[in-house]
Amino acid sequence: MRMDRSQTLTAAVVVNTYGEAELAELLKRYGEEPKARQIANLIVHNRPLQTTSQLAAVAAKAWPGHSKVHPATRTFQALRIAVNDELELLRKSLPIWMNDLLAPKGRIAVISFHSLEDRLVKQAFAETSGDRYDAPLTPLTKKPITGDAQEIVFNPRARSAKLRAAVKK
Repeated sequence: MRMDRSQTLTAAVVVNTYGEAELAELLKRYGEEPKARQIANLIVHNRPLQTTSQLAAVAAKAWPGHSKVHPATRTFQALRIAVNDELELLRKSLPIWMNDLLAPKGRIAVISFHSLEDRLVKQAFAETSGDRYDAPLTPLTKKPITGDAQEIVFNPRARSAKLRAAVKK
């Protein structure tokens, strides 16, 4: 789950050493997991967890009779976001991309796969675009572009993808 394999924080460290309250907060904040407390409790009581299959099975216990999305999806998502500090990296990167790297008339397009990521992109675009005379960006998408039903059938991963784009003045 690490983008940088040299970093010391791993999902295994989080799963096997964080306290129950800390795990629940992580699952709730980054995974938007409604059953965060239950899953955190199950993780703590089933330690040590050595494989992703073990973790998935533990998370699935909180969601008997789950729907089309695997019940561990939000758990893995939360762990990945936390381990890689993805939201903070995105928050720091957006101004660099929009202000420093984007040439005049250049276009920026960002695909997000999580509502927290999309919110950061939406806010960054809103802060730097609009009808103001000094706004450096003009939005190319008023609402995010998402995959249609046919695309999602052929590419299920597209179900959560949202594209936002803007052009520099």
